[in-house]
Amino acid sequence: MKRTKIILEENDIPRQWYNIMADMPTLPKPPLHPVTHKPVGPDDLAAIFPMALIEQEVSQERWITIPEEVLDVYTLWRPSPLYRAHRLEKALGTPAKIYYKYEGVSPSGSHKTNTSIPQAYYNKQAGIRRIATETGAGQWGAAISLAGVFFGLEVTIYMVRVSYNQKPYRRISMETWGASVHPSPSNLTNSGRAILDKDPDSPGSLGIAISEAVEDAATHKDTNYALGSVLNHVLLHQTVIGLELKKQFEIAGDYPDIVIACCGGGSNLGGVSFPFLYDKIHGRELRVIAVEPESCPTLTKGEFRYDFGDTAGLTPLLMMYTLGHDFVPPGIHAGGLRYHADSSLVSQLTHDGLIEARAYHQTEVFTAALLFAKSEGIIPAPESSHAIKCAIDEALRAKEEGKERTIVFNLSGHGYLDLTAYSDFIDGMIIDCAYPADRIREALLRLPTIG
Repeated sequence: MKRTKIILEENDIPRQWYNIMADMPTLPKPPLHPVTHKPVGPDDLAAIFPMALIEQEVSQERWITIPEEVLDVYTLWRPSPLYRAHRLEKALGTPAKIYYKYEGVSPSGSHKTNTSIPQAYYNKQAGIRRIATETGAGQWGAAISLAGVFFGLEVTIYMVRVSYNQKPYRRISMETWGASVHPSPSNLTNSGRAILDKDPDSPGSLGIAISEAVEDAATHKDTNYALGSVLNHVLLHQTVIGLELKKQFEIAGDYPDIVIACCGGGSNLGGVSFPFLYDKIHGRELRVIAVEPESCPTLTKGEFRYDFGDTAGLTPLLMMYTLGHDFVPPGIHAGGLRYHADSSLVSQLTHDGLIEARAYHQTEVFTAALLFAKSEGIIPAPESSHAIKCAIDEALRAKEEGKERTIVFNLSGHGYLDLTAYSDFIDGMIIDCAYPADRIREALLRLPTIG
């Protein structure tokens, strides 16, 4: 019998997160204050983040200890399984070995719970009563809603309006866990009202939703802001994925030639790849591929420069690949990838050539998702399906070249709350959104000038 799953025991859950800043050849440039353009300090962030997370954001220590209270919750779904995709390999007729790390086993259905739990824990320790946040397709919103239940925090979520309408069951899951969910842009904040004044039919964007959540947190003393991607401490928490994966490959007697993940803000890409990038930085041959939508091609067609993380310009300026903070991407079903920029860590590593980037149209992504579902049985999230498409392409390339390769991708979430997207695709209602070059060019012209 072929081995399909590699499953670790609970005592194999990592006890520390890995901080790649200890090993990066080039560290990202510092965040800048949105008004003064001077490097931000802890006091600048303390209005919306607990000090423990601020310390993790700037730390260059290689290992950060995971609190026991967080580990206790992690045991609900961690360690997550590693699968060998034998049936997909057979369908492709490839000599490549394809593996996938399945994060859809978490209670919220995606990898996002790996960071929502520690973020809720640290906020509770700091005496915070409520969390304000944004969500795109709803994976992060679901994850932080669940974390709020576990640690006794109220949660307010600004959900990108197009996803609010496309993903009703994710909204319902958030409300089931007790969160208040509002379509963004909303009339509840100054930044939301400003957008609606200009465009009453705005589909929203992650940048707009972030503006609303940050404004909410900054104007209420008992409320902090939480983010599901982009920031250093978020990617730090996600490294439990890659650390487990390295143990599982040791058991399999194998090691990946290629590590693949979809990339919106960068959290699941960083989580699965950073422990392997440690090896690459220290001389091991390895490719890491970030996969994004062609309609929001941040790493492949954006500019590497300082920009705001939100539309209203309330957040610190970060050095990152960006399409412009007020760019509103088309309303593709992979709502978690509709972000105008990327993590500073991912951006710097891409700029330095340690990460490759690739973009696909959504019809080819859904075609790959259907092949995977029919081969492996799991219906993947539209975001994760970008990684599947890339893995299939790399496996077919190995077939053409007649070479064996070991490929692993992060299946960052399931798609059982995205079935309307699959229905639309099967019925021929999903079309490819052309790369909006003119809109991106206009947005880039409005980027702040630094120095």
